[in-house]
Amino acid sequence: MTAAPPARHPAVGSPGDTAELYRRHLGSGRAVMGTVLGGMVETYSEGAWVHTDDGRRYLDFGGYGVFILGHRHPAVVEAVHRQLDAHPLATRVFLEPVAARAAAALASRTPAGLDHVHFVNSGAEATEAGLKLARAHRRNALVTTVSGYHGKTLGALSATANTTYQAPFEPLLPDTAQVAYGDLAELEAALAERRDRACVILEPVQGEGGVRVPPPGYLAEAARLCRAHGAFLIVDEVQTGLGRLGTWWGVDAEGVVPDVLLVGKGLSGGVVPVAAMVATKDAYRPFSRDPYLHTSTFGASPIACAAALAAVETMDREDIVGRAASLGRRLLAGVLEACVPYRDRLVREVRGRGLLIGIEFTEAQAVGETLLELVARGVLVNHSLNSTRVLRLTPPAIAGPDESGLFLTALAEALRAVRARLG
Repeated sequence: MTAAPPARHPAVGSPGDTAELYRRHLGSGRAVMGTVLGGMVETYSEGAWVHTDDGRRYLDFGGYGVFILGHRHPAVVEAVHRQLDAHPLATRVFLEPVAARAAAALASRTPAGLDHVHFVNSGAEATEAGLKLARAHRRNALVTTVSGYHGKTLGALSATANTTYQAPFEPLLPDTAQVAYGDLAELEAALAERRDRACVILEPVQGEGGVRVPPPGYLAEAARLCRAHGAFLIVDEVQTGLGRLGTWWGVDAEGVVPDVLLVGKGLSGGVVPVAAMVATKDAYRPFSRDPYLHTSTFGASPIACAAALAAVETMDREDIVGRAASLGRRLLAGVLEACVPYRDRLVREVRGRGLLIGIEFTEAQAVGETLLELVARGVLVNHSLNSTRVLRLTPPAIAGPDESGLFLTALAEALRAVRARLG
């Protein structure tokens, strides 16, 4: 039985109060964005739904890839409650069992050989840890992909190929090259120029890059080229991992085992932020040898690791990967069908894998217009930070037939309205 959302808490205040606090303390730009989207204040969530303070609810098919288990999955919430009541943060002096158990659970689901886990607090921190580990192996030249997204902290930003975010903070990491995603010839040329000193970072499917799916065999051949040229390979699965693509990991489809796998978003169980860098024994050796080489006060906190452990166990128990694959096939077919009447006039292409689906429009304005039309119909989706013409869908695997049907109906109506408005 679904519980009713709680009544407004006195601390919530009115939507106008919240917008003003944003303007004063969190930034005027974010306040304006919230106002454009209707000024709603989210106060409660459960399953595939987010509730606002005015009593409305919204189907969350966005969430930037975090909510593969939906919001507040009971098993994860229960595990976090237990840990909160017992020991939420550790002294960092003694051994702590929850982090150890969470690491073992995660390593048991990663590709064979990726056994060493370094917990952090966000995907960008996982990227930073991976880049530092590569440098510990004297791989100081960075090769990333055009439109790749790996975070916005200074090191991660060097790998996030978007001048909008990079330009204000240059100079970034030196000796950094960008190659076209999916282009093996460009990758090989970059590696040949940086033999035995390159670190390559790429995604199995580009998420913020607009749900770009590479050609078959790309990952496997990229891994082979890295081995041939003595490069350190980081595969960023912060968004694509943990069932999002209908497999545990995006690398599974081609049997790739990188030096480092980056994990985040869904690892939180949708409850407590947590991410991880998972490495092979050889790759992890510098961090294993000196545990103080790269540390974080809140990394591997018991409360975050309790969420991660419960998330991984819940994915196994409830066959979230299988459900994501099945739901993804149905949704992709439904989205393709909804877009057929607008092909080439409004919609350029629909692409995706599992529960990561992108709709590329013929012009960027249509993305914002469609997003607003969907919000008006009670549905939340994402734009793509590195691809302004792509609307991105990252629905939860726990969504049922009624919720899928509601989304597809809303999408068809939204596309019709946008087409009529833009002409």
